[in-house]
Amino acid sequence: MRVSCFLPCRAGSERVPKKNIKPFADFKQGLIEIKLQQLNVCDQVDQIVLSTNDEEIIRYANSLSSKKLKLHIRDEHLSSSATSTDELVKLAHDATDGEHIIWTHVTSPFYSADLYGSAIKRYFSALSEGYDSLMSVKELRSFIWDDNGPLNYDRCIEKWPRTQTLKPLYEVDSGVFINSKKNYESLDDRIGRKPYLLVSPGNSGFDIDWPEDFSLAESMLINGVASV
Repeated sequence: MRVSCFLPCRAGSERVPKKNIKPFADFKQGLIEIKLQQLNVCDQVDQIVLSTNDEEIIRYANSLSSKKLKLHIRDEHLSSSATSTDELVKLAHDATDGEHIIWTHVTSPFYSADLYGSAIKRYFSALSEGYDSLMSVKELRSFIWDDNGPLNYDRCIEKWPRTQTLKPLYEVDSGVFINSKKNYESLDDRIGRKPYLLVSPGNSGFDIDWPEDFSLAESMLINGVASV
């Protein structure tokens, strides 16, 4: 079954200017260079649809010789900071031609080619187990509260249980989402009704959102704490 990857990458990052293509460690083209290399060498990915309105990224993509890469020039009305992820779902459906769609981001530089391959294999296994999609998550085993008190333990039973015994909660880390094109069309979503939660190992789910994230991730790569 053909697997397409939808890679949204708009211009105009507000928190980290030129975040997607500014130099990152030894990568002159930064995060977009890392991500396209990872996806290109992943055997399980048949097509990479890079959806962007960024002229620098367009020039860079056009300089590459990848047979997998399809450049999608995104309309400006879908390229602003106000554009929601929900608005891009139909775009991902229409721009890709695979029966299954991976949605990922350049801001997850440590989600490697091997991890994409493993995630795709796990997705197909999960389909046979009754799941209909997959998304990567971070497992949280800590004391988590909202305004009403703890969410994952009962202080009437034990005020401070060992963290190992806490019921885990999961934070979506945006490393990877995998869903069928059929579900994209019928549910208008990048996940289905019953997604398999794939826990990202180590630092692989690290997401770059703020300037301090960019600096930290760069330091992690330079110092061997993380790899691409």
